[in-house]
Amino acid sequence: MAAAPHPIPHLQQHLEQSPEQRRAADIIRLLMLYRPLLDAFVIDFFTDGLWAQLPPAWQPTLASATPVQLAGLLGGHGGPGAVWPLSLLAFAAAARALAFPRGCPGGSPHPPCQSSHLHPLLRRHVKPKKQHEILRLGKVGAPPNPLRPPNSPQPPNSPPSPQLLQRLSHATSCERVVDIGAGQGHLSRFLAFGLGLSVTAVESDGRLVGLAERFDQELLGELGKTRGLGHRRPPLRPLTPQAPQHVAGRLDPAAPWGEFLLPPNPPGPGPAARNPLRGPEGSEDGGQVLVTGLHACGDLSPALLCHFARSPAVAAMALVACCYMKLSTAPQPPGCPLGYPLSTSVAALPGHQLSYRAREAACHALEEYEVRLRGGSPHLRAHCYRAVLESLIRAADPSKRHLGLQPGRKAHALSFPQYAHLGLPLAGLDPAGVPLDSAAVGAMLEQQHKVVAFCTLGQLLAPVVETLILLDRLLYLREQGFHCALLPLFNPRFSPRNLVLVAARTPLATVLAGLDKDSEDGDSSKDRDSSSEDEDLGEG
Repeated sequence: MAAAPHPIPHLQQHLEQSPEQRRAADIIRLLMLYRPLLDAFVIDFFTDGLWAQLPPAWQPTLASATPVQLAGLLGGHGGPGAVWPLSLLAFAAAARALAFPRGCPGGSPHPPCQSSHLHPLLRRHVKPKKQHEILRLGKVGAPPNPLRPPNSPQPPNSPPSPQLLQRLSHATSCERVVDIGAGQGHLSRFLAFGLGLSVTAVESDGRLVGLAERFDQELLGELGKTRGLGHRRPPLRPLTPQAPQHVAGRLDPAAPWGEFLLPPNPPGPGPAARNPLRGPEGSEDGGQVLVTGLHACGDLSPALLCHFARSPAVAAMALVACCYMKLSTAPQPPGCPLGYPLSTSVAALPGHQLSYRAREAACHALEEYEVRLRGGSPHLRAHCYRAVLESLIRAADPSKRHLGLQPGRKAHALSFPQYAHLGLPLAGLDPAGVPLDSAAVGAMLEQQHKVVAFCTLGQLLAPVVETLILLDRLLYLREQGFHCALLPLFNPRFSPRNLVLVAARTPLATVLAGLDKDSEDGDSSKDRDSSSEDEDLGEG
């Protein structure tokens, strides 16, 4: 009998890769095919002739597509009367397949003004979006019942079961949490007062630290009054009179874990911050902590991951990232760590580099754009206005490019001449000297539908880029021997950066079980965040 043939080398290597490594490689291949689309700035639509750079077979169909049809292409739901070229359908299908599932938006397109599932004292000063995120990241919700039908609401008096951070606390026997980039301390207050955990809140802005401490004192004062007067009805969950400890300091990504804090910027008058990864009074007592960062911006996220990998004091972490365009990428001066890539797996792949524009695109809100397309929102004209304005500025002064102008948050409600009269002075130009009523300007404004179609293609790639960045972080932790997973925890309509990276030194199966099946705020079936089709990038 003839010997079995040996797999060809590249196929053997492919078979030996993990699913996450194969996904990262496939994403990079897709991005390399559409690099010009990925790296294009929409404001250059007219100055650089971006429409002509699209595949010729795509241009007629996209030019005649209605916003509702574009929304169908973006969401994969089809569109009335749309007949797309097969190559465009293949591009859209590949982008959706490679992007990590973001959860099913469901429910209202906006979070409720106030969450009834959060204690009234913990809702003060907290915007609805942040309330939603705090509840999903650290809330106490009803436990899964194997005898209850899967789509029925929880009974109103169900006993509470721990959610993500509290599950991590139980699984690791840690009751100390370090909240990095704590801002005004909203999450820290919930974890301390609401869940009774010992919390250290680290924030680089000393002004925000002072504000957080003032909010803590306000809550303690109100809590004392409430206890003295008693309740007509018991609260959702009694609060613990235990405030978080606030620390003003910045992370030094290159420092050893034992001395990773730098003074705040600008430096404050107080004493130097103690390292919260050490025990009481700064002595190492062998105790471990949980680390969390809610919307850790730019290089803060990879710095946290590197400290987690180096620090035996950290048992587990839950990280939500944002502002990918602020990541440090090659080349960097010697000794300066990269924010992307972190893993050797992604760094070894040809074409893994991501431009500033690509990383900025990864921060877009795809679900919000789809809603605008379906509703024919006037916001859709904003990109066309800015592209026309860029063309006028460059015609007047070619050296003025990408000036970062902000003519106003309600630009979509203006006529273009009104918009231009606000924007041109920001570029140092006199509107009186610019022909705003010319035939050329009118011709550009009539191409708004093309600008919207071009933006839609970019929106398709945005979740793919975010997936690659987060896969790189997951693979980095796997390479260090940690257990980790990515899961969509927030409603993407409320919070576009809704993917949470969870990592621990012990298996995570029990921690993650059922998280994607919980209602988004605890009990209301009409507000449920259905995640029956979600998946996670498995715990390993």
